[in-house]
Amino acid sequence: MGGQKSVLSATMLWLLASAALADNRDIPRTPEGKPDFQGLWTNETQTPLERPTALGDKRAYTPEEAAQRVTESQERFERDSAPIDPNREAPEKGAPIGLEADWKFPDSNVVTVLGEARTSLVIEPANGRIPLQPGPAQDWRSLQLAKPGVEEFDGPEIRTVGERCLLSVLSTAGPPMVPMAYNSNYQIVQTPQYLMIMTEMVNDVRIIRIDGQPLPEGMVRWMGDSVAHWEGDTLVVHTDKVHPQQSFRGSTGAMTTTEWFSMESPQQINYRVTLHDPAAYTQDWTAEVPLRALPADSQLYEYACHEGNSSVTGSLAGARRQEHDARLQQSGEGSTEQ
Repeated sequence: MGGQKSVLSATMLWLLASAALADNRDIPRTPEGKPDFQGLWTNETQTPLERPTALGDKRAYTPEEAAQRVTESQERFERDSAPIDPNREAPEKGAPIGLEADWKFPDSNVVTVLGEARTSLVIEPANGRIPLQPGPAQDWRSLQLAKPGVEEFDGPEIRTVGERCLLSVLSTAGPPMVPMAYNSNYQIVQTPQYLMIMTEMVNDVRIIRIDGQPLPEGMVRWMGDSVAHWEGDTLVVHTDKVHPQQSFRGSTGAMTTTEWFSMESPQQINYRVTLHDPAAYTQDWTAEVPLRALPADSQLYEYACHEGNSSVTGSLAGARRQEHDARLQQSGEGSTEQ
């Protein structure tokens, strides 16, 4: 209970600070007088979701530290973008290979909310870490695999939603709406009854009902059932009934979230989310991820997930071949490998 009280208190302070800041700015408004969130936005950032443990409870950088982070990020991107030496040695076996520089977002932005340059997107608990329950995460795949005779590559139904192009590989659409290494761009369309958020990754579309009625119990859906209401100039969104196959950092189908959208300026929407899932987390946790306006001439491109890609069929075919060879070995016939 104490953890929930602290989250509620912090949220109230954030709402008051956001409202005070918005009152002093010329933010766009709808004909009904509500903040107008419509447009193209990005939440790309170099700020990590979880705070490095070495920083402890350090929630924000000093202006000098933030500037140094920007410089280091720019230098790192320039190194990654440099031409590859054709005479280089082959990398060591097991060396990590990341995304090519062309796929990375060349933004050195440090998340800044209400004047604070944040060290992590997670702000509650105070250490900036996701409070996972001890032991393995009990998501839908672990439950499926716990059934007798079910193996990881038995069929497409138990491969990840990202592999099957059902949702983005992380959680850009949400909830929670958090960035990944690329394509963390959004288009928002708003009416008095709805807020539509379309993501570039992978063209996921959330339709949030404003002052609507919840769906019937048991009617689960991808990205959950989101119903919103206005608290002053802040749009508050409650989501439940998340599809059990949609898991974020160990979350289960019982996860519920509360999101807050508040316009700090015409160039930034402050997005805040609190996750509640006792089966996955030891306490509720909260993150803040600003959405920054993209240039006026920007476009949201279609992301064609796995276009011409045979990874799922190849993985399943490989598993069938391993099973075939195992049966041959058991029968004493040996492998028929060509």
